[in-house]
Amino acid sequence: MTMDKDLELVTKEGFEKLQQELRYLTEVRRREVADHIRQAREFGDITENSEYDDAKNEQYLLERRISEVQRRLRNAKVVDPAGVNADSVDLGTRVTLRVVGEEEKRTFQIVGTNESDPGSGKLSHTSPVGRAVLKRRVGEKVTVTTPRGATEYEIVKVEAAS
Repeated sequence: MTMDKDLELVTKEGFEKLQQELRYLTEVRRREVADHIRQAREFGDITENSEYDDAKNEQYLLERRISEVQRRLRNAKVVDPAGVNADSVDLGTRVTLRVVGEEEKRTFQIVGTNESDPGSGKLSHTSPVGRAVLKRRVGEKVTVTTPRGATEYEIVKVEAAS
């Protein structure tokens, strides 16, 4: 049984991305690395063969990444936006925020930690803004303290992410 602390909350899109990465690593990269090892062996004595050492190191790093992705997939809990209650901000919702005193609004999708990509409008539920708005409702104001200072936001809209 998986412990809750090991659970990784992910969106369906994030889960599919992990599956695609695992397929690529096991079906494409493993073959490429095996070819590198085979080619390096052809250079002769492997005890003083830097190409062979590099290829074996590449294989080690690849297998480590495969293990990490497999662990994350095993521990993933997919959050279905359709099952999300859009009354309050949660994983799988899209939240529109406005800095209090300004007109400009920004919309973010709240996602799992490893899916975070602020440039694409995806904020982790464990980020400063994500933590501040979690479980909050439209009309509520939250203050987020970051290294650049404190900013007060108003939650303008909450909806299930598509």
